[in-house]
Parts: sequence; structure tokens; C-alpha cells
Amino acid sequence: MSISIDVGAAHSGTARLGIREIVRQLNGALGATLVAALAGSKDPKISYRWARANGTMPRPEAQARLQLAHRAWTAVSSVEGEHVARLWFVGANPWLGEVSPIEAIKEMRAKAVMDAAVAMTEDRFAG
Repeated sequence: MSISIDVGAAHSGTARLGIREIVRQLNGALGATLVAALAGSKDPKISYRWARANGTMPRPEAQARLQLAHRAWTAVSSVEGEHVARLWFVGANPWLGEVSPIEAIKEMRAKAVMDAAVAMTEDRFAG
């Protein structure tokens, strides 16, 4: 039996957080290098600076990617657990044309990423 995620709950949970907290949570879940990559930065340590209270702020487009990543992370990890969610983020994904969610987030394919998260948690096969 599969458990369906509540995409609305993932969205509202993310919307209530500040960008620094989102980055802190993603750093803890995925690691700073992956967080920087999905945000579109070439600096693998930039997310540590984004997470600090007095650190630099990510650009608006990076913030949008970070928020999308947090929504997807919340959705998948709440059903599948953190280990599976990490693997989901970095692996080739059949619902995303065999690119990883990290790459799809970097390309800001928001609907496709969230559809893939739902499909993963509902055990739907890509066709």
C-alpha cells in the first residue's frame, strides 16, 4: 500500500520558512555541494554562507530553486524516508526523462519535479 503525499502541505511548510532555514535544512539533508549545484552555483560551499544569519543572500532565481528543492525533499522524505529521498534526488529519474531531480530543479522544471515526487511516493511507473 502506498501513501500519497500532500503537495499542498509541502508547499505551505516551505512557504513558512525563511530562505536561511531552508538552506540549513537542505544542507543537512543533501550536503552543501548538492545544494549549491541545484541552486545553480559553481561554488560548492556557497550554501554555507547562505545559511548563516549574517551571510550573503542567494539570488532570487537561486531562492526559487531552493524552495522547490525543499518542497520536493519534504514530500519525498516524509513518505519514503531520508535515505531514499537522497537517492531520489541524485539518481536518474524516469519521470524526468532520465535526468536527476537535482538537474531538473536547476532547470526550474517545478511541475515536473513535483509530479515526479508524487509518482515516486505513489509507486507509479513512468511510461
